[in-house]
Amino acid sequence: MIVATVTPTRPRDLVAPALAAAVVVHLLVRLSYGSLPAFPGTAGVPLAVLGVAEAIGGSALRARIRHRPGTRPVQPLVAARAVLVARASALAGALVAGAWAGLLGYVAPRSADIAAAGGDTLAATIGLVGAFALVAGALWLQHCCRTPDDPPDGAGSDDPPSPGRV
Repeated sequence: MIVATVTPTRPRDLVAPALAAAVVVHLLVRLSYGSLPAFPGTAGVPLAVLGVAEAIGGSALRARIRHRPGTRPVQPLVAARAVLVARASALAGALVAGAWAGLLGYVAPRSADIAAAGGDTLAATIGLVGAFALVAGALWLQHCCRTPDDPPDGAGSDDPPSPGRV
């Protein structure tokens, strides 16, 4: 029987997708910036809201997983779904952060010379902050879904079992 384990998403696992998105978006913006409409200044706000919601939900779920007084127990499927949402949100946030960073890398140096680039710099900055908030909230949610007897992040399934545990 094959048993698949889900390993935690580490921040370093998100760097490569973010860099790839940044390079692709930077090249696309470089080729077509003159024909693009202005970027909305509040485009990154929904990502920040999602990140905050995941962080709040993660804290509530953590209390339930740790059986704090006054909380209901968590069904394993609920925790598993929360982990999957957290993993997907972290990857999506990293990709969007890379995209905003790619845009910011193009428009920020031109903001003094091109009027539209000034507004786009603000939009890209807000978007980048919102994407980072989503990644942070997702990583927190994932961390909160760990049971108290889970091994630390550095320990893997290749470690020998500790005495008394099989």
